[in-house]
Amino acid sequence: MDYDEGKENRKLLYLALKKFYGSKRAAELMHENNEKLFGFHELAWAIGKRSISFFCQYFLQDTFTPKPGNVARELAPMHYELWEEAENIFIKDRYDKFAAAEPRGSAKTTILDFAITTWLHAYETSPYTLVCGKVEQDATDFISTSRQAFEENQYIIKAFGKLIDTRNYTVNKLELELANHTKIQAISSTSSIRGKKYKNDRPFCIIADDYQGKSDIITFESREKKYRTWQDDAKYAGDEAVYRDGIKIKMATKFIVLGTILHRDCFMSRILKNKEYKCIVRKAVLVDDVDKLYTTGLWEKFKKIYFSDIYDNSKAAALEFYYQHESEMQYPISWPDKWNCAKLAIDYYTDEIGFKQELQNDASKIGIKSFKSIITQTPEQIEDHTFIKTMLCMDPAGTDNKNKKKEDFYGFVVGSLGDNNFKYVRKGEILKIEFEGYMKHTLKLLTDYKDITHICIEKNTYSGADVVKIKELIALDEVLKLRDFTYVNEMQQKNKDEKINTIVSDVNNGRIIFNSEDVPFQDQIMDFAGQNFTEHDDAPDITAEFANRINDIKVCQRVTSMDRRKLFGR
Repeated sequence: MDYDEGKENRKLLYLALKKFYGSKRAAELMHENNEKLFGFHELAWAIGKRSISFFCQYFLQDTFTPKPGNVARELAPMHYELWEEAENIFIKDRYDKFAAAEPRGSAKTTILDFAITTWLHAYETSPYTLVCGKVEQDATDFISTSRQAFEENQYIIKAFGKLIDTRNYTVNKLELELANHTKIQAISSTSSIRGKKYKNDRPFCIIADDYQGKSDIITFESREKKYRTWQDDAKYAGDEAVYRDGIKIKMATKFIVLGTILHRDCFMSRILKNKEYKCIVRKAVLVDDVDKLYTTGLWEKFKKIYFSDIYDNSKAAALEFYYQHESEMQYPISWPDKWNCAKLAIDYYTDEIGFKQELQNDASKIGIKSFKSIITQTPEQIEDHTFIKTMLCMDPAGTDNKNKKKEDFYGFVVGSLGDNNFKYVRKGEILKIEFEGYMKHTLKLLTDYKDITHICIEKNTYSGADVVKIKELIALDEVLKLRDFTYVNEMQQKNKDEKINTIVSDVNNGRIIFNSEDVPFQDQIMDFAGQNFTEHDDAPDITAEFANRINDIKVCQRVTSMDRRKLFGR
């Protein structure tokens, strides 16, 4: 069937009128204003002022209404609920502060950032709106999208006129001034919201959208700073409501905070506990226990196929299994037109922590320390054991630019497998040293532990240059040059959390035993709560490298000859 846009728009307007006036009066208004429905300040304009939902579905229909020529998705109940909350804030003035922890990709930014800002300034409800993004590029993109809506959206231009005066318009990537004398400004989360003004007006609306990043949740101090900065700045960033003769003549500044929960006491988690805010917390997968969902029944079989090594394309095989049992494997999700059950399951299997953060807003098990106990022995007790394999593992320090973490320590482990099948960290160290110190300390450990046969070094930092230097120094040492070493020098590309999780049980249960003198090394292991929630993870990382590698190395025993005549008693 051909799509009749005019007919669909009239239907949408009628339904909005019916909601306010009933079906009879709605039909009369449509008839009375038959030629004055969608033009400048006509009926659609008037209803849009009273209904944010209608404004979005009609004036921003290329974003929110699926039709030929756009890629809009069918909306879910969650989106209508957000529009209702927006009307409670800006039209009914029921509360001034609102927070929504919504799943990543749920269109929260489009609805409560872009669309709300467009509505606020189309109707001059807000003389000045301040939008805070995570980084400056987010702010720049937001202003660009907003400008495009006012410059190119023909539904808005027809009903509101040209709200950008191109004759006097100066392009500013972080600000947008409209012809109706209102202003939209976007800033990054590193900028203060305090003291911002436009023509003597403080912001009427302040929106924080994904205000926190991974670097803001690593330490308690960083989490505390993010929350306290927002709370302190918010006190002075907006205006209180104005009353005259007991009647409110001006609304207070409205605050909207959008994001996902990244930690149990991150900025978003603490805002949601703040009684000043009306809050919504939503999940993508509408079940109580996603761990149970994805590890039992048909989904357990799906997982085994997905990770199996017997298929040329295990993902395709798993999806084929899913399609064969599709009806049985369905579960409720927030936005059916955006997500599907199989894709969400794969996201869970790929990154369980990220899935719970970004899609489930569940931090109940995130940021909890992984290691509960460490078994130690004195150096004398450890060295009294018989070892069948010994290796030196090293992790050179490097800067994590992606997560903006401080430079790590150099990690050293002299580890052995005992004849009792226990593993021993005979020496575990985390040191702040330079390259020359790294070389000297390596030679010292090789000298002190004469049974080391394998040297394992992470390749990510020096790309093998350190291995070359170590070989040169060994060749110059009168004692070390007589020993044979096997070198393992590989790039580390595995998920670090998954790698460290492989030793949690063995450490907690005492299958890996540590040198009692290496307290700083052990403290760093005990502090580990996941890569994104721990400032330094060198000790657990290098311990996992040793524990996993020692099982695979092969040690060739030296062959000694004996006199054949002794076999015959001669």
